Amino acid sequence: MKNARMLQIVNMYDLNHTAAAEYLQEYEYPWQVLPYIKDIILKIGAKIDAECPDEYEKRGENVWIHKTASVFDSAYINGPAIIGAGTEVRQCAFIRGNALVGENAVVGNSTELKNVIIFDNVQVPHYNYVGDSILGYKSHMGAGSITSNVKSDKTLVVVKGYEEYDDIRIETGLKKFGAMLGDFVEVGCNSVLNPGTVIGRHTNIYPLSPVRGFVPENSIVKTGNVIVSKR
Repeated sequence: MKNARMLQIVNMYDLNHTAAAEYLQEYEYPWQVLPYIKDIILKIGAKIDAECPDEYEKRGENVWIHKTASVFDSAYINGPAIIGAGTEVRQCAFIRGNALVGENAVVGNSTELKNVIIFDNVQVPHYNYVGDSILGYKSHMGAGSITSNVKSDKTLVVVKGYEEYDDIRIETGLKKFGAMLGDFVEVGCNSVLNPGTVIGRHTNIYPLSPVRGFVPENSIVKTGNVIVSKR
């Protein structure tokens, strides 16, 4: 699969923008990290306790919130979870657990997170569901856009490419797999990223789009799942 290298962590993410960098480097593809996000957060949390406890507030069991982060009273955060410096967690956000949220991010009104790595400067600001997913640096999900993380027939997720990338077919062995968004990905309002979606850097998704499989970097996904390269 000559095109499969485009889905590798090193080709999708700038690891300078996540506290999970050293752990992500251990894997080839980003979805391989999903079963270990809880353990990664606990390891990072232990480092926080040992090296910079004065920078974070410890809330409950295994919840670390940077003292410069803004968390509304109505937000719910279940551990293990880490909220980075300068991040805003808005009204009624629902962080179910296993969530590593980077610096200067926005987790918005009624947004739900579960088993995710959110890089720095990511915005999921309005009515988003993000589960079993990784969102790269400065990626943005428009209002109402979601990651669908379980197939309707409950079978294991296979990452597939289409058209000139049809040599890509990777069995993940995972039942729960939302979406892998590379750095600077823009997802339009009310789009659905189906299980096993992998989107390369600097790609834009039109609003109301159902997306599945691999979308290469520097692309535009138009209405009807038409994929074109940016000029």
